[in-house]
Amino acid sequence: MTPETQETAPANRRTFLRTVTAAVTIPTAAALVGGALSGTAQAAASPDLPDFAPIPAAATGPALNTQGYFVGRVSGNLYWVTDSFYQAMFLSTREGVVLVDAPPTIGHNLLRAIADVTRVNGWPSKVTHLVYSHSHADHIGAANLFGGDVVRIAHSEARRLLLRDADSNRPIPTVTFDDRFDLRVGGERLALAYHGPNHSPDNIFIHAPDHATLMVVDILYPGWAPFKNLAVSQDIPAWVQAQDIAMGYPWQTLVGGHLGRLGVRADGDVQKQYIADLTASTKAAMSLDPTPYFQKYGPAGNSWAIFKTYLDAVAKQAAAPIVAKYTGVLAAADVFTADNCFAMLESLRIDAGILGPFSIRP
Repeated sequence: MTPETQETAPANRRTFLRTVTAAVTIPTAAALVGGALSGTAQAAASPDLPDFAPIPAAATGPALNTQGYFVGRVSGNLYWVTDSFYQAMFLSTREGVVLVDAPPTIGHNLLRAIADVTRVNGWPSKVTHLVYSHSHADHIGAANLFGGDVVRIAHSEARRLLLRDADSNRPIPTVTFDDRFDLRVGGERLALAYHGPNHSPDNIFIHAPDHATLMVVDILYPGWAPFKNLAVSQDIPAWVQAQDIAMGYPWQTLVGGHLGRLGVRADGDVQKQYIADLTASTKAAMSLDPTPYFQKYGPAGNSWAIFKTYLDAVAKQAAAPIVAKYTGVLAAADVFTADNCFAMLESLRIDAGILGPFSIRP
């Protein structure tokens, strides 16, 4: 790993800031309100990109074909598709195809993958039913590829969100449910369930009981550390609880919606331990002395600078032992763990009421 770039001496920073300030005209408040931002962003000719730890072989999935996807059988008539970034799942039945999610990065390769399977088994290639795991565009942003006569099924909250978003790539679901929905097509079954908000307000669990398979998206990341800010989840305590709910299902195979391989139960156990360790480390780091941050930025009245520098320092301190423990165990543990500690820190402050130096004044 490349060592972090060290800051220059304070005098040099001040010189730099004075130089920049002298060269920049500060806009007035009147100019900012309703005005366009001046200038355009310029791409760096040669970005200085960081190095990260190697990806463990156990975290990688099957090789992609020349068109950039892999399609494989999970069990019986249940299949999955990946481009190593996202995943979808489908059932091939005698009455048509039941597809779960339509990630845009896979896009038209979903149609090709389905054709690969149905060309061999001789069953229809038409997608008759499309299940939305949740409303986010990165998972269903290619839903428009399957025509207007598809039965689109989602949680009722997903319908509300999609009506708000008005995205033609994500057609409004035609069938919604609140708690549970039993989908039966061509002798196959998917049991859809809503267990409350977690990653998003509308994220559902898709269980294929005849195939011992669970698809739940943005909750468990087999072989990998969770995505930035604990999967950018809107409700961190519920997201953590959703991992327990997922592990309570009787599955042997997990389709997590991301990355290149399927999950097994041991993957869920490892992630739960990662979250437990991350939580404990973040709580411990919240004892960091806030005095230097208040002394540095308090006299200028820059409250946001106090928060930023202190919270960033706590997250960095909390992340260090987690990165050390899970590098080589979870892929990219060194990439997002500091961000995940920050998200946990904010949840502990806001949700759990562990406010650290920002608690009730004595």
